[in-house]
Amino acid sequence: MDRTQLKTPCYVVQERKIRDNLEILKEICDETGCRILLAQKAFSMYSLYPLIGRYLNGATASGLFEARLGYEEMGKENHIFSPAYREDEMDEILRYCDHIIFNSPSQFKRYRARVKAAGRSMGLRINPECSTQEGHAIYDPCAPFSRLGTTAGKFREEMTEEDISGLDGLHFHTLCEQDADALAVTLKAVEEKFGEYLYGMKWLNFGGGHHITRPDYDRELLKRCIRHVQETYGVDVYLEPGEAVALNAGILLTEVLEIVDNGMQIAVLDASAACHMPDVLEMPYRPPLRDAGDPSAPDADRPYIYRLAGPTCLAGDVIGDYTFSAPLKRGERLEFQDMAIYTMVKNNTFNGMKLPDIVLEKEDGTYVTVRTFGYEDFRSRL
Repeated sequence: MDRTQLKTPCYVVQERKIRDNLEILKEICDETGCRILLAQKAFSMYSLYPLIGRYLNGATASGLFEARLGYEEMGKENHIFSPAYREDEMDEILRYCDHIIFNSPSQFKRYRARVKAAGRSMGLRINPECSTQEGHAIYDPCAPFSRLGTTAGKFREEMTEEDISGLDGLHFHTLCEQDADALAVTLKAVEEKFGEYLYGMKWLNFGGGHHITRPDYDRELLKRCIRHVQETYGVDVYLEPGEAVALNAGILLTEVLEIVDNGMQIAVLDASAACHMPDVLEMPYRPPLRDAGDPSAPDADRPYIYRLAGPTCLAGDVIGDYTFSAPLKRGERLEFQDMAIYTMVKNNTFNGMKLPDIVLEKEDGTYVTVRTFGYEDFRSRL
């Protein structure tokens, strides 16, 4: 199959770019001795787990089903964190996961006997109360009134020496699409508030949000941060990138269905921001589009401005405004970039929209349809 035969909308994940990202991550592991896990919340295309498992140390989950997926499809280290665990799911989680990370002292105390009896490693997520993000409070675990992680005050108040001795490690996750400088700032806060406890731990998990495979990411600073913690506290270091595994490794291929004129040219696509790339509305952000420009940066070679929008009834199902070198036409295909992450894992069937096919672009340039979706996939959810 070649690209012209692909039905739109579809996600096309590029195997070569996934491998390129994995090679960068493996280099970090090899040079520092840290352990890197796939955060499945960003990318759960399990047909690629055998490839990912050849480079990374395992997977991490945010819930029972992700935990089972990592266990069954990758079969390596399998970690889990949840803000609160369900009593009726814990036995199954303990079958799948070797590292259980709790969000609060009370959750730790409630389940520690069962976790210990199962021979699993236990950790506690901490909140260093150090925000390094700007403009995206929805993704800031250190924002005021955050439910994520235990603050130093609560740690000292609620954890006895016996409790602390039962922990194997601490976990923090405060970053979102950030460079290593934000990690260095956060790590300083972690050491100031929790450093005294790290000497008795086996591991420290740096969480996710590290854009390690971005071309301008400071990987040397990351390595220094990892080595500093290893040498100072004698612990293993884990990282849990999700985006970095599949960053810039996929597209969403879509077709123009209609052109509407209402004060500006509006192209209605067969792909929806609300259904097929929810982060566009949630962040919000304007996704990159191949061979298109930004109206805020006038370009004489791209004088035609269009607003690209989805086919749902939601008035705000708008992807963004773009400039083009020629007028758009019905039936024309467009390619949204960096669409492997937080798309397949978050999409939905609002309005009865068909979910995009999942396609793998092999390293030899051929295309393989991994999964198609139809009416029964919509109906079975209801």
